[in-house]
Amino acid sequence: MPPAITDRRALVTGGVALAAMAAVPAYGAGEGWTSVGRYGAKGNGVAIDSDAINRAIDDVAKRGGGTVYVPAGTYACYTIRLRSRITLYLENGAVLLAAAPTPARGYDLAEPIDPAIAGYQDFGHSHWRNSLLHGEGLHDVTIAGPGLIWGKGLGRGDGKDNWLSDPNGPGTANKAIGLKNCRGVTLRDFRMLEGGWFAILATGVDNLTIDNLLIDTNRDGIDIDCCRNVRVSNCTVNAPWDDAICPKSSYALGEARITENVTITGCVVMGNYQVGSVLDGSWRRMPPEFAPRIHGRIKCGTESNGGFRNVAITNCVFEDSRGLAFETVDGGVIEEVAVSNITMRGIVDAPIFLRLGKRMRGPAGRPIGSLRRVAIDNVVSAGATMLPSVIAGLADHPIEDVRISDSHFHHVGGAAAAMAARRPPENELGYPEATMFGDLPATGFFVRHARGLSMRGVEVVTAAPDQRPAIRLEDVTDVEFAGMRLPRGVGYSLDRVSDFASTGARGRDDRRIAGPFTGAI
Repeated sequence: MPPAITDRRALVTGGVALAAMAAVPAYGAGEGWTSVGRYGAKGNGVAIDSDAINRAIDDVAKRGGGTVYVPAGTYACYTIRLRSRITLYLENGAVLLAAAPTPARGYDLAEPIDPAIAGYQDFGHSHWRNSLLHGEGLHDVTIAGPGLIWGKGLGRGDGKDNWLSDPNGPGTANKAIGLKNCRGVTLRDFRMLEGGWFAILATGVDNLTIDNLLIDTNRDGIDIDCCRNVRVSNCTVNAPWDDAICPKSSYALGEARITENVTITGCVVMGNYQVGSVLDGSWRRMPPEFAPRIHGRIKCGTESNGGFRNVAITNCVFEDSRGLAFETVDGGVIEEVAVSNITMRGIVDAPIFLRLGKRMRGPAGRPIGSLRRVAIDNVVSAGATMLPSVIAGLADHPIEDVRISDSHFHHVGGAAAAMAARRPPENELGYPEATMFGDLPATGFFVRHARGLSMRGVEVVTAAPDQRPAIRLEDVTDVEFAGMRLPRGVGYSLDRVSDFASTGARGRDDRRIAGPFTGAI
């Protein structure tokens, strides 16, 4: 446990807690501020304070709303139930601590799963009540302040982590914040440690603002599921065991609801620091043997019943993580996506992964989805592994209208000639990951089943000599490359490619091919 967190476990004494509360009466109840200390919260890390905090929230809500103030102290809690028109303010030095459940007492029980939606998404996406902080059907809710939410007593839900306890069953919880069918929600300025399965799970939450959070967690960071009008900004997420920021579009609400009008900006995501070490500033890396399990990325998917529309991701940093992914495999659409000003270092698989598949985990009879109109600009990636970026559709459902410009992709390289001859399986039903096709016959981009692809001013570089072509195209129509900078050797390997053009490439003649054409250029 990080030293700063260990110090908190010494806990704030009762006298210090009372002194902190004594400063609060300047915010009188008539002014809309109420301290949880007035309702019996001890803040000593031993007494269970969730009952007192819930009484404060209920009382303020009955009076029409206001701010529930949590002064410095450590507040051991089970489920805290949010209400409409409430701000829960965590003062500097305040810790909401997820307590360990006992046979006699614990968190609110998870909802029973509706048989109509059972099996259409992972178990954890279907429950919200078994959380440290829970809200459903609410409006105008804020959690703010420089305090800490520490999910120490939360489970991860998968049983894979031998380093941490993983409680399951009645009375246990696996989310720090679980929100369902809310609107007008703001999460701002606080820090989170060990958030369980989801540090934040927001499902069907519209007009959602998440700003300036530091999340150092043991599974997913921020999951935005079936939400509209979402702003995620200025957040740092260390999530070595799972995804950092993850828009989704599951069937958990009993309908295929799209996630749309989403911006993610100014965020840092990473997956190779020990949980807690970003929060306390020690920046301790995971051991080398952890590398194959690194996550920590931004991903739209995998749950994709409704799909994603109007998504902008800009000015973000990826460090020692998986790459940026857009995946629709359950019948949803991905449309109108803009990505710009992204830096990546140490990507453990594909820097860019676009996948249209047909897993179709949802109600029978839905058509296969679509992925189209994606613009990616000014991406700088260094030290990525031997997997190239991947754009992979289906033979009868190609990915359409992808533009990549003014970007630099640096890979470790070193592949032998045998890898250049590999013909990967289609794997149409597979779980979407960049590794789903195995080794790939390209250093920079592997593109299969696509229409309307444009790359301009893109450079591909390998640190070690690599025998593969820079770009492999299979069943691609209407493709244009301009001003490319590629390694020496084969630039393009084509298989059933039509309407191909390459102009202005360094050291290469201009080529135009009507096709269909199979061969190397």
